[in-house]
Amino acid sequence: MEDFVQNFELVTPENFNFAFDVMDELAASQPDKVALRWCNTRGEARDFTFASLMREVNKTANYFVSLGIRKGDMVMLILKRHYQFWYSILALHKIGAVAIPATHMLMRHDVEYRCAAAGIRMIVCTAEGTAAASVDEAMSASPSVEFKVMAGGRRPGWLDFDEGIARQSDTFPRPTGTAATHNEDTMLIYFTSGTTGEPKMVAHDFLYPLGHIATGVYWHGVTPDSLHWTVADTGWGKAAWGKLYGQWIGEGAVMVYDYDKFVPAELLSLIAKYHVTSFCAPPTIYRFCIKEDLRRYDLSSLRRCTIAGEPLNPEVYNQFYELTGLKLREGFGQTETTMSLATFPWMEPRPGSMGVPAPGYRIELLNDEGRLCQAGEVGQIVINTRFGKPNGMFKGYYRDEALTEEKWHDGYYYTGDMAWRDEDGYYWFVGRADDVIKSSGYRIGPFEVESALLEHPAVLETAITGVPDEIRGAVVKATVVLAKGYEPSEALKKELQEHVKHTTAPYKYPRIIEFVDELPKTISGKIRRVQIRESDRKKEE
Repeated sequence: MEDFVQNFELVTPENFNFAFDVMDELAASQPDKVALRWCNTRGEARDFTFASLMREVNKTANYFVSLGIRKGDMVMLILKRHYQFWYSILALHKIGAVAIPATHMLMRHDVEYRCAAAGIRMIVCTAEGTAAASVDEAMSASPSVEFKVMAGGRRPGWLDFDEGIARQSDTFPRPTGTAATHNEDTMLIYFTSGTTGEPKMVAHDFLYPLGHIATGVYWHGVTPDSLHWTVADTGWGKAAWGKLYGQWIGEGAVMVYDYDKFVPAELLSLIAKYHVTSFCAPPTIYRFCIKEDLRRYDLSSLRRCTIAGEPLNPEVYNQFYELTGLKLREGFGQTETTMSLATFPWMEPRPGSMGVPAPGYRIELLNDEGRLCQAGEVGQIVINTRFGKPNGMFKGYYRDEALTEEKWHDGYYYTGDMAWRDEDGYYWFVGRADDVIKSSGYRIGPFEVESALLEHPAVLETAITGVPDEIRGAVVKATVVLAKGYEPSEALKKELQEHVKHTTAPYKYPRIIEFVDELPKTISGKIRRVQIRESDRKKEE
């Protein structure tokens, strides 16, 4: 690991453009090699070689230009896992327009907010589900939008994506002069779904893809004979980690399954059918897969399995290793960054640890007084940028200099995530800074208590929050969704409390347990602990 950190170096090309400098080069040098292996729940399947993919990308770029899309224009992509997403985002990179991936779960307000905040000029949307209806409802309050383009179907008032690109040329010359892209230009904007307030706009430049080399080539282990599958929907930043840049820079193929409802058996069957070599998903996916009895599926093609998106419960790690012999390797990053902490293949995983800093990222922990933390001390994860911004780190929050300055000042970017570091340099997630509970002098992270509770068979989901207490300052509360076959009772509350006392440090056990049917979540699925705290506060008033 020391050798990797010291000797890994990214060469930054002048005016780098991933679509031209990587994808076109691969289309020329390896035209018949599979780049994208796509299938859906209807039994449809398509393989795209680098050459055939880039022909469709060029047609898409020409179509967008024919509509008037130019460098710097904002284009929102609501395309689920349709192959038209890859056509579109690479085409926008070629044009120099700004791609704004978005989830198909957006409602009218969400669309209105994004259109107003970013000044979106065109929306490319799936024909499936209710996304297009939400867009139509938002148009009266979204005057910046000039074009609505639909992929995979037709709708009144919308242009037909597939028909539009069919009549275009499959060559697209690289723009020159003022139309050419530069490294510092904005290439991509993600709206983050924070646990409070409206989403922030995270702006990335054209060097962003280079930051994913460590992710794709070294963490996922992509090689030219790889087929990598990251489960994430294209509306989320995680898709860039595993469905685009690092995998193709590593010359591997990207696996895509276009689905709505996650069915573990289907996922496992596809890994076996297509001989997937590396797989990345949040711990929840692994948890459901384990319950499917992995021994029923031929997973022998898998060489590397990684997790990100939420902390890894050690019990999931242990069960998956016992069933497959594969060690899950955790990674950590944010929409604002690429992977900044990871358990790399030459390291021995420590279940529940995020690993160590990735090359290019100077990770430190600061306490409440701004002092560097010692081993074992909990502090906020910060990125030291005094020696330069890592390739892959964001430019700032678009149109919000005040928020950028609040989060990134004095040479440090403050992630808002709390962790501690052990004597060997491994980092361990504690929780969001706002979620850490201070009780009787102890600092208690929600993840460690949630992890303990999830080991009990009665617990399907749980959220840990703090409730104000006159004596202790705060006490731990568990909001619990029960698994099928279990009913709320005082006896079960005591059983869960005793379980936590025997699984982790006894002082962390939840003194209050509330059973609910579901947990409040953001549109991206993150638990909104702030909403639970606010609800509890109102009950006390």
